[in-house]
Amino acid sequence: YQRRVHGVIGPDKKVKAMITYPPSTGRNFDEIVRVVDSLQLTHEKKCATPVNWKQGDKVCILPTVSNDDAKAMFGSFETVKPYLRVIESSQIPK
Repeated sequence: YQRRVHGVIGPDKKVKAMITYPPSTGRNFDEIVRVVDSLQLTHEKKCATPVNWKQGDKVCILPTVSNDDAKAMFGSFETVKPYLRVIESSQIPK
């Protein structure tokens, strides 16, 4: 079977994402860029992106970040569940 596979490898030389398309399906480069942006945001800023996320949308604070560290990094945040804390993109430090 033929497939088109796009892979993203992180700075630690590990595969971070793979997207596989059948030959009959066109590739979505906007989705590839979105995945790379999301991976960079997670790696650099300790934030995760929800489904259908786009630049400027709200993001989630990684569950591995304590509440005290989250307050120091982002200021205030909305707690939806103990493991789900949300901030505006504008709160992410540059």
